[in-house]
Amino acid sequence: MRVVCALSGGGAKSAAHLGAVKALEERGLTPAHYVATSTGAIVAACLASGLSYEQTLLRMTRLKHSDVAAPSGGAVLGYYSRSFLRGKPLRETIARLVPARRFDELAVPLTVTAVDIENGQLVLFGAGGREHVPLLDALYASCALPVYYPAARIGGRSYVDGGLRAVLPIDVARRFDPDLIVAVSVGPSFNAEPVEHPAAVPRMLRTLGRTLGVMMAAQTEAVLESWRACATTGGNSGAPGRPPLLLVQPVVDAEATFAVEDVVHYVEEGYRATMRELSWNDLPR
Repeated sequence: MRVVCALSGGGAKSAAHLGAVKALEERGLTPAHYVATSTGAIVAACLASGLSYEQTLLRMTRLKHSDVAAPSGGAVLGYYSRSFLRGKPLRETIARLVPARRFDELAVPLTVTAVDIENGQLVLFGAGGREHVPLLDALYASCALPVYYPAARIGGRSYVDGGLRAVLPIDVARRFDPDLIVAVSVGPSFNAEPVEHPAAVPRMLRTLGRTLGVMMAAQTEAVLESWRACATTGGNSGAPGRPPLLLVQPVVDAEATFAVEDVVHYVEEGYRATMRELSWNDLPR
């Protein structure tokens, strides 16, 4: 079976993707292609580079908060600053996590989503898209959530987080001839668990984060509803022209984008949630 994995964004919660892929491989469903957004693309790039589950987990557990959320010195300028966080530490973190530097070095095809901020169009980097863009540039672009991080400049244009258009890139995954799409969603959700002690961030930034979260959660619901509307009464058999979809939604916290200290918890939850879905679904062979 040709399995295409669609991995969502979600910040530190994207560690759940690592556990999900481990569960899939234990059931003989090794991904043949990854389509991923934002931090989900970083996890996918680690695995597509040939790193094992153990190697990837080790790299992820070494992350510190400052590796992904280093305040910008210009943030004190308020309206005139480029971003609240610095882009360079995130770029350097991506480079430490992912051993490959070009898409053609990957052992498994990878498609990364981003958004052209000037025209709002969804852009694909890697397999099925712009393959000659440096891998690390594409990964940073996919993570560059506006206001939080500076936009990525590639070929004279500015690119930002792919989650603005495809936080759960199921429709993109469909393009790559899958027998089965496995979609792992840990991005913003209306069902996310509230955190008892949310991180201390400026009030305006928290409001922005919640606003973007509402938008992305609604986007994900719309994508899933579209798939359900096209599904036949045959359950997991899918609709004409649409492959079966295995949706995995690990239980994750709201407002935990930078909670790198909880990486192991999210990996374990991704594994458990995927095993549950695999046991409940009669997949085609």
